[in-house]
Amino acid sequence: MSSQPKRILHLFEGFGVELEYMIVSRKDLHVLPITDKLIYDEVGQYISDVKFGEIAWSNELVLHVVELKTQGPVKSLEGLHLKFQEHVQKINQMLEKHDAMLLPTGAHPLMNPDTDTQLWPHEHNAVYEAYNRIFDCKGHGWANLQSTHLNLPFANDEEFARLHAAIRMLLPILPALSASSPILDGKVTGMFDSRLEVYRHNQGKIPSITGKVIPEPVFSKADYEEQILNKMYADVAPHDPEGTLQEEFLNSRGAIARFERNTIEIRLLDIQESPVADLAIVQATVAVLQALIGERWVALQELKTFDEHRLSRILVQVISNGQETILTDLEFLRCFGFECTDNCTAGELWRHLVKECIVLEEQPEVQHALNVILSRGNLAKRILDATQLNPDNSTIAKVYTQLAKCLQKGGVYLPEKPC
Repeated sequence: MSSQPKRILHLFEGFGVELEYMIVSRKDLHVLPITDKLIYDEVGQYISDVKFGEIAWSNELVLHVVELKTQGPVKSLEGLHLKFQEHVQKINQMLEKHDAMLLPTGAHPLMNPDTDTQLWPHEHNAVYEAYNRIFDCKGHGWANLQSTHLNLPFANDEEFARLHAAIRMLLPILPALSASSPILDGKVTGMFDSRLEVYRHNQGKIPSITGKVIPEPVFSKADYEEQILNKMYADVAPHDPEGTLQEEFLNSRGAIARFERNTIEIRLLDIQESPVADLAIVQATVAVLQALIGERWVALQELKTFDEHRLSRILVQVISNGQETILTDLEFLRCFGFECTDNCTAGELWRHLVKECIVLEEQPEVQHALNVILSRGNLAKRILDATQLNPDNSTIAKVYTQLAKCLQKGGVYLPEKPC
């Protein structure tokens, strides 16, 4: 294929980014259900959204998580980490009176969801109560997960088809960069992305809601509604007589189409140690998607031939092994312009993609964060380098307290040189 990407119409003209953080005790990292108190302290009301120009705060399912998000689409990702960082520091300052702070990473390593879970009790609570009634949200995949969401717009069916084809292809290897949840219940799980492993199964009662995490190969609104949304709505209906969950947000695949606002939301990314690391991964994601959509290596039609089962097998391996995953599907590798005569690792593929697609010379902080991820491993790998394989709770708490300091300072975590 040509190295010059084809013209893309409305794609990538705006970006939406959401970062989720947990509120914990500064003293012992115990989760604190005080998101509503944080919002009340700011605006004097128990409401779901607080808007500050380009950045907003909002609640999530549980009372100990706060989400920071762009208020509508932004035109550029450059410098966005600084705006998020400003709000991280503002919130941490406000939490001081509660002896609390924000904690990053995809999952709390010591939380007991059975005893530490309180649902958001204020507006929109009916949705959360419906989820809890059907699935029992006192579990790691519900009460203990923090992720980064990336929203990308499309204007019509043609753009949706291009964007969905590219996103489906990239999803299986994203955890190689973003995995940050190697410890649950005070134990090393043996997986780099424990959050996603739990996420894959937490709605098993109604399998059509999550599917194979990788979306099915559907490339129009009509087909998406028929093959994914309507099936999901029908399957949940007997458990949801009020119809509370008959909405697009019910879809729990790793990327979901939001036709109500013409975006696809990527939900597969674990939260990192600070916004600069999150935005490094987001910018890498966008750059590779632009190359795929521009048909830099292969025609989009070829991407559409990969079904969800084939791609899901790769995803499951990457969830477990991160950048060390051995990729054996040579046709998959060729779609990224990576010709292997034998096998290669997910880390080698990402180093190839970053070299091919990404220029960050004018963003040295973002470039440094991405270089650390590629050279030292994803955050899960660096956490394990610090804790080793059989850490006690004291060691785990020490490392995660260092990660909380990285979040406050906007730094990148290195075990030998904590923030």
